[in-house]
Amino acid sequence: MSRAQILSLDRPSYIERKKKIESEPLPSNIGELLEDAARTHAGRAALHFFESDSPPLAYEALLAQVNKLANGLAAEGVKKGAHVGVMLPNVPEFPITWLALARLGAVMVPINISYTGRELKYVIDDSEAQWLVIHADCLAAWEEIGQEHRAMRGADKVFVVGAPGGAYASWQGLLDGQSGAFLPAWEVGPDDLMNIQYTSGTTGFPKGCMLTHGYWLISGKQNAFRDGLPYRRILASTPFFYMDPQWQLLMSMYRGACLCVAKRQSASRFMSWVHDYKINFALMPDVVLKQPPSKHDRDHELMRVNVYGLSKDNHVLLEERFDVCAREAFGMTEIGTGLFMPVEATDMVGSGSCGIPVPFREARVADADGNTVPDGEIGELLVRGPGIMKGYYNKPDATAASFHGDWFRTGDLFRRDARGYFYIVGRIKEMIRRAGENISVHELESVLLAYPEICEAAVVAVKDEIRGEEVKAYVVPQRGVRRDVLLGPLIDYCKNNLAAFKVPRYFEFRDVLPRTASGKVAKHMLISDQQDPRAGSYDRVADAWR
Repeated sequence: MSRAQILSLDRPSYIERKKKIESEPLPSNIGELLEDAARTHAGRAALHFFESDSPPLAYEALLAQVNKLANGLAAEGVKKGAHVGVMLPNVPEFPITWLALARLGAVMVPINISYTGRELKYVIDDSEAQWLVIHADCLAAWEEIGQEHRAMRGADKVFVVGAPGGAYASWQGLLDGQSGAFLPAWEVGPDDLMNIQYTSGTTGFPKGCMLTHGYWLISGKQNAFRDGLPYRRILASTPFFYMDPQWQLLMSMYRGACLCVAKRQSASRFMSWVHDYKINFALMPDVVLKQPPSKHDRDHELMRVNVYGLSKDNHVLLEERFDVCAREAFGMTEIGTGLFMPVEATDMVGSGSCGIPVPFREARVADADGNTVPDGEIGELLVRGPGIMKGYYNKPDATAASFHGDWFRTGDLFRRDARGYFYIVGRIKEMIRRAGENISVHELESVLLAYPEICEAAVVAVKDEIRGEEVKAYVVPQRGVRRDVLLGPLIDYCKNNLAAFKVPRYFEFRDVLPRTASGKVAKHMLISDQQDPRAGSYDRVADAWR
């Protein structure tokens, strides 16, 4: 019997768990959740940045560090409602800073460490950040902004993690001499702003999502209890400036678990991390399935992994190869987690469904006017519930356009079946219209990714005078696969698995695809790479390289 089948036995139904989760009171703020965890699990490990020299940090010690930093920041003038940019890689100082700001009622603006000066300036200005916590390795981007602009912000408002430079103060200096106890000067509630979290920005500059304490408390609780599994070690391998490690940290606090944090995502080292640190829960990237088989593939303590957009065939293969309970989920920065597949739904493995609404969330499929469509019909997924984003910071028009009343418009095309399960069809803006036919980008990418010699794939529309739009596929072959040998069989495979009008006309090979901070393919970068998007492609119709 597989682990997934074992987990589905003798368990309360999801409906019972959902009612219990929603009926229990939430902490008033993130600081209260941390205090509760430190009181209940004082000596238990809370954080382990296992690829650094830092030893595991226990809950009691974590609370003391957070309180010291909160006192130090308060002494520097950081108050409730202050906006603080945080530009750090996956180091212990990141979650400690986030939690200290939570104690103060201040607002964190997480910033991608790969940003240039231009991009950093945009986020700082757009969010109206008044302070900046930055890693020494990122100071070059800050220096790019220009002396006059930096002077306007104030060098004394920049705190550096690592070796400080010039006039900048040290982050560590904020803790020195401070008390490990903290007495809040302001009341902080669930509706108070905690983050201005910037979306991935697949088109143009990103927008800042206003996320409250309630948003994060709900996100953490949804993931901690929705399956009723006793997680003790949780893996975070994506950047902390993205949302996943943040809710995973709160998920850990609810469970008294240890969040094991990697420096960065790695498909080749993922399963060794899972094995070495006895991980119970992780977000499993689909490229792990592309790694060479190992005798240790099934040697782990995983209770469940989240997967996103996995093809039907690969979902089944992943569960069989790793003997793991893999469940789809759907979420986005604006709503947190919206849908998930319960562990007991073993009959839905490989169905392609994202599942059903998580606790605290309702979902429906609607037409362009916000009216619910019948089951089986395609429309836009709408989601509502307590704690979803308050709006986009300083962008009222964009906020208004993103809601039908209190229902958030995800921008994703979905259908719901008669049992209430939701299936993603594609992005509204990622439908290619070729000679009057609508083609789902999501479908094409799923088909390409299922081809064993393809590692990554992305599909975009190319303007065409005759057909309106044509289909172009960017593909990354597996290591060692010859492109000239791959092309013909790949086209035949597409013809055998897609209607004729869906088969891509243009194919371009890449060594790697550009990605956003959240790991999504940055298609705007693919398109902007070339004035003529057909250049460098094989034209299947013309049987020639352009």
